[in-house]
Amino acid sequence: MFKIALDSGHGKYTPGKRCLKSIDKSETREWILNDRICDKVENMLKASYEGYSLIRVDDATGEVDVSLADRVEKADKFGADIYLSVHHNAGINGGSGGGIIAIVYTGASEKSVNYQKIIYDELIKETGLKGNRSTPMPKQNLYVCRETSMPSVLVECGFMDSKTDVPIILTEKFADECATAIVNALASIGNLTKKVPQKPYTKIYKVQVGAYSIKANAEAMAKKLKADGYDAFIV
Repeated sequence: MFKIALDSGHGKYTPGKRCLKSIDKSETREWILNDRICDKVENMLKASYEGYSLIRVDDATGEVDVSLADRVEKADKFGADIYLSVHHNAGINGGSGGGIIAIVYTGASEKSVNYQKIIYDELIKETGLKGNRSTPMPKQNLYVCRETSMPSVLVECGFMDSKTDVPIILTEKFADECATAIVNALASIGNLTKKVPQKPYTKIYKVQVGAYSIKANAEAMAKKLKADGYDAFIV
């Protein structure tokens, strides 16, 4: 069983974590964007894959900004095989450019670096939001990447103060693309099993020859039922 610790960064009311007002009049909060992707990841995994278990280490309502220490502790107790933290970036101050970044710890294991590349490549493949970062897969001294006992990757899904990124990252389409990319990456990393689609229920009709004056009429009825999508046979 592949165990996933999924983390929507920050909380709904974390100070300062929001889109730049001059670009987004609603000043959409970062947690809203993070949580939307995490929710979609959960739903997509549940609909399409088996062989995993998942825990959210943040407060899924966003009302409480769970401490980083508590998030890491929760993931460790769960025995997660990967810790994935979803964020959105800032630092362009109304300029252009930006793009997606995937981060691991400065002393990251080989496995973490491998996961970082798989996740980043899938995100770029699905969204196209490569941006202009000279180092889109950096190593940084981030708490959740440093303190977790399992491989950990933090993704920044675009910049909330970039006039290039904001119109994109606010859309439902972008959130769907990010979630799809993350699910594809997790399925690859965890070697998850694709669910077999359930066949729709088919109503079976038994056409009794004795109920018709001649067998040909019974055969004609069975043929009509099959044409209408039913499984019909003569008895």
